[in-house]
Amino acid sequence: MHYTYKTKGTCSTQIDLDLEGNVLKHVTFTNGCNGNLKAISSLVEGLTVEEVEEKLRGITCGFKSTSCGDQLAQACLAALEVQKKES
Repeated sequence: MHYTYKTKGTCSTQIDLDLEGNVLKHVTFTNGCNGNLKAISSLVEGLTVEEVEEKLRGITCGFKSTSCGDQLAQACLAALEVQKKES
């Protein structure tokens, strides 16, 4: 399932991801710190939504109350909810 998430409070403005069941298969960020976000995308591919949430949820960036990683965790949870409703 493909899912697009509009981020809030980060330099990245959008996260596109693909879920296969509860496993993250592909992630791309729009805008933000290009190299760091490519690295995050590569590291989380193949992880479950629960693993991504456990590792990234609550991480902040500078003085912001969120981060691109935190937004990715929220995006994964939102995508999983949509997937469950569609099943």
